[in-house]
Amino acid sequence: MRALVVGAGAVGTKVSQQLLSSNTVDKILLRDVSTEKLGLASKVLGNRVEVEHFPFSKNMDADIVIIASPRGTQLEVVRQAISLRRPTVVVSDGLSETVSILNLEKEAFELGVPVVVGTGFAPGLSCVLASYGKTLLEEIEEIHVSKMGTGGPSCALVHHRALSRVSFGWRDDKWYKRFGGSGRELLWFPEPVGPQDCYHAALSDPILLHNAFPEVSRISAKMAATRRDRFTAFFPMLTPPHTEGGIGAIRVELRGIKNGIQENIILGVSEYPALAAASVTALTAEYILKQKINLSHMSTLGLIVEAPEFLSELSKRSIVVEIFEGDKKTA
Repeated sequence: MRALVVGAGAVGTKVSQQLLSSNTVDKILLRDVSTEKLGLASKVLGNRVEVEHFPFSKNMDADIVIIASPRGTQLEVVRQAISLRRPTVVVSDGLSETVSILNLEKEAFELGVPVVVGTGFAPGLSCVLASYGKTLLEEIEEIHVSKMGTGGPSCALVHHRALSRVSFGWRDDKWYKRFGGSGRELLWFPEPVGPQDCYHAALSDPILLHNAFPEVSRISAKMAATRRDRFTAFFPMLTPPHTEGGIGAIRVELRGIKNGIQENIILGVSEYPALAAASVTALTAEYILKQKINLSHMSTLGLIVEAPEFLSELSKRSIVVEIFEGDKKTA
């Protein structure tokens, strides 16, 4: 089997490593506009990777397409993959582009193409945690996601801009807007991240969570930021981001009913965001290739996997879920 991985950054390279090390695929076809990134990735991945420089072939000679390229480049790749009827996994986290990709749902359905949208740290793992939390409650009324940290430079740029743009949330059957950088809230993440000030931001998590859980009355997403982050969000990034950021975390809080009383459940994961995103994406691709997911249309991760099993598989890759009290769970 062959996998086409679009994007040779921090996430794309790690996805390729995991697919090759698990022998899920025999070969990786790696595309990127950066010659430097392709050169570095080929040294890491060895002779089972074939690099493709820009301009790219219109063919996608692969059993699955994995899109881990920067914001603004993913929509056309998804459209092309659907037209060629290639199963597709998208690590999308940009708000506007995620909405545009979801608008291709009709084309994917008509051609019977499996497309999974949002398979990163958040969105992605956050959606699976929400799905798992749902099994612990009789009824979910609210889902609130928070995230801290970034993967590679492209992810850092998305987060930098998110604080200066409009945030969307779901409340009482309608979308509401908040200014990015507003709504300060001190939230606790799993160690070693700990407490962080979090703010509204232009994140795609509410869009994907509402798609998966339309019955939930309130959905929101915030991201951790410093005063400097909020101030500089309105300006271009003056300092180039690191190749890969430090330890990050996600936190998913569910509020609902259990045994007739109100109950809150908080789940979280701390890990390097690029590694976590790659693990979620690679495992999703493996599920599709091994036909553990019966999918012939576009969907989000929280709708198509059995959360306890998926989280158990992730724990084998050192992605461990924690409950608010601090007890580690492998779900």
